[in-house]
Amino acid sequence: MNYRAIFAIARKDLKVVLQNKGIVIPLLVLMLVIFCCFPWLVSLGIQLMDKVGVSVEAINDMLVRVAPALLDDLAGYNDNQTAIIFVLMYMMAPLFMLFPLMVSLVFAADSFAGEKERKTLEALLYTPTTDQELFIAKVLSGWLTSVAAAWLSFILYAVMVNASAWSQIQTIFFPNITWLVIIFWVIPGLPGVALGLMVLISSRAQGSQDANQLGSLVMIPMILLIMAQWSGLLFFDLELFFLIGGVIWLLAALLIWLGSRSFHRDRILTT
Repeated sequence: MNYRAIFAIARKDLKVVLQNKGIVIPLLVLMLVIFCCFPWLVSLGIQLMDKVGVSVEAINDMLVRVAPALLDDLAGYNDNQTAIIFVLMYMMAPLFMLFPLMVSLVFAADSFAGEKERKTLEALLYTPTTDQELFIAKVLSGWLTSVAAAWLSFILYAVMVNASAWSQIQTIFFPNITWLVIIFWVIPGLPGVALGLMVLISSRAQGSQDANQLGSLVMIPMILLIMAQWSGLLFFDLELFFLIGGVIWLLAALLIWLGSRSFHRDRILTT
């Protein structure tokens, strides 16, 4: 295995994508809106509701219906504090997992389809690397970027959550053990699923736009899970996140293994 060539290709991909303002700027804006502005909107919104006499009991009723096991953990908080913690810590957990998926899809869609558009594909395919090394390099660049973006977003979100809720809660309450499981167990596996599938799609697509449209189907199961939690049909707790993480890692390993075996550079030239 030529690790020097793998890291050279991965480093080149990172440099090219990070210089693409059409990719980087929308992701940065999305990161700032969701992980910086949203916590303040939730905290200020609940405070405003309290000042104008609007009750937040609907959120507490949802908590009783969806996650009765949390009642003991939140027993020492008032209604406003409970609403803030429930929304920012528990309801946002599955939504947070969409971000690394989005990043990995964007980067993976650009892996081969973008090379075709930039007319650099033939030079890449004639590099002295095996098909497996080329596949791993393309997956590695997207995986490193996605995980780094997710961890950076987590740090930003943690600071904003505690800062925005400080006037109401007066203590640092975020993150909890569930979020640490998400960040260090679930999140690193998610890009592997998307990338293993998307690199194969990108190698057969005519352009990055086509690859993005096909790859967006990967997000549908996660969106359905988010809707299930927000509607009260399902609640993501610590045990469920451990289980989800295990399934994700197994699926990622399977897709990457299948992708590395079925990937052939000569097919890309004729696509």
